[in-house]
Amino acid sequence: MYSEKILDHFLYPRNLGYIPDHDGQGRMGDPTCGDYLHIYIKVANNSIEDIKFEIMGCPAAIATSSALTELAKGKTLDEAIKITDHDVIRALGGLPDPKVHCSNLGAGALHLAIEDYLEKTKNKR
Repeated sequence: MYSEKILDHFLYPRNLGYIPDHDGQGRMGDPTCGDYLHIYIKVANNSIEDIKFEIMGCPAAIATSSALTELAKGKTLDEAIKITDHDVIRALGGLPDPKVHCSNLGAGALHLAIEDYLEKTKNKR
């Protein structure tokens, strides 16, 4: 059911954890299946210097969150805000149809983290 790439991200998630001094955070949940994602970003020079995630979810939700962090790390905020659910699915080489909804958490939580950062810093610019 799951590809090798999905299993790799599930078994060895990248960027799992918490950034204590994060600059922005975003949370998304899916009440229909119980998945819950929290993204933390550290921003330097208008780019995502570090990104971590905490998740409660199925293997596909963990894999998509891991893949999302790899897509976003090092990107400018303008580039990262353009990452979509479909970009995450493509990065994993696809998802089984019943698990496509799992990719919906990642991009949304990332966008909220960026918006949180921008809101916190708008008065400082």
